[in-house]
Amino acid sequence: MPIDDSGSTRRRFVAAGLGVATSGLLAGCGGSSADGNGTERSTATDADQRPETAAETDGSTTTETGYAVSMSPVGEVAFDAVPKEVFTVFPQYLDMAVALGHGESVNSVYVPEMSGTTMNHYYHHLDGVSLGWEGLQDPLSDGLPKELLYELGSDIHLADPVWAAAQDNWSDADVDEISSQIAPWFGNFYSGTQAPPPNGDSDYQYYGLWDLFGKVADVFRERERYEALAQVHANLVSHIQSNLPPESERPTAVRVTLASDGSKFWTYHLNKPGYWLADTRPLGARDAFAEKDWGSLWGSVSYEAMLEADPDVILHLWGLTPNYDMVKTRQQLENHSAGQTLQAVQNDRVYPAGMRYQGPIMNLFQIEMGAKQLYPDVFGEWPEYEDGAPYPEIPEDERLFDRENVASIITGENGA
Repeated sequence: MPIDDSGSTRRRFVAAGLGVATSGLLAGCGGSSADGNGTERSTATDADQRPETAAETDGSTTTETGYAVSMSPVGEVAFDAVPKEVFTVFPQYLDMAVALGHGESVNSVYVPEMSGTTMNHYYHHLDGVSLGWEGLQDPLSDGLPKELLYELGSDIHLADPVWAAAQDNWSDADVDEISSQIAPWFGNFYSGTQAPPPNGDSDYQYYGLWDLFGKVADVFRERERYEALAQVHANLVSHIQSNLPPESERPTAVRVTLASDGSKFWTYHLNKPGYWLADTRPLGARDAFAEKDWGSLWGSVSYEAMLEADPDVILHLWGLTPNYDMVKTRQQLENHSAGQTLQAVQNDRVYPAGMRYQGPIMNLFQIEMGAKQLYPDVFGEWPEYEDGAPYPEIPEDERLFDRENVASIITGENGA
């Protein structure tokens, strides 16, 4: 596509030190298994060995003309004003923008109906917080069309340039073109799994979800909101982990998605590194598939493998999204000759789980949800969930975090 030089004059944001290479596209999403991400690294970073909390220091710096924020793999990105038009691909970044009071600035997200509906399932319990997703563009509805990025004319692209360069019909030169002609990239995709980036960049750094959120908060100049929410998260994780039963007494669990035809299970680990597991890892359940090596965080197994593992609890990923009907899912399991013998099915411990693409608000609810599903005797029973309904109402004395406090932080009513 021809470059519109006139568009470059409207940009108020300049990227410095942007190092771009190539990578593989995300998969394993609601029923896809090939990922192209290579093998997962076997060691966890410090952020994965401790509860994910706020970074100790503000990662931004003030310049004569504005401010700058540094993050791998983009390097230092300079701004002269807070972004007003924001491009996102996966909903963790949209959820971050909402949490920081900038949700209305976002112009795109992956499958808006699924992402937006799911996020509003959680936001329903936060007074003054909601997402009008109907007008958002889906950046992956037809690959990742460069024309759409020109059309949107965003002030920042909250997406990983290494990931972008690996998409069909994209190259390093295309990524550089978008950065120079429209606006910089600012995202880190491969921290989701901590798999090595396909370009082999040994300097690529990994971040926990809440550390990554802190970087985005610095872009929006919303450090105070971030720190207030990070404290809520730290308190939630501390409360849960201080009350967990001994490891030997914890349930075995799996995180799976039943294939649409009911023939097999797409499977995911619980306790490996990466921000895609930021809701299950703090809960410390015994992963019934811990020894399975799928070359990534997901794979697929048959009913025979499920029977061999026979977990106490089945957490059905995507179950709280509009993509899956949990009544139908349970019926498929109950009507299957092998599925009906699983103890989780027999004991009615097949639960809906949320999304891996979780930002900070989603993470708070999904940690609470998992704690109740795995440890009802400790944290209170998980209530019945009706398909298509918001996150269920939890009695006030059984909530694991304060909804009013979170809502007031997001809306700014607490002074943040």
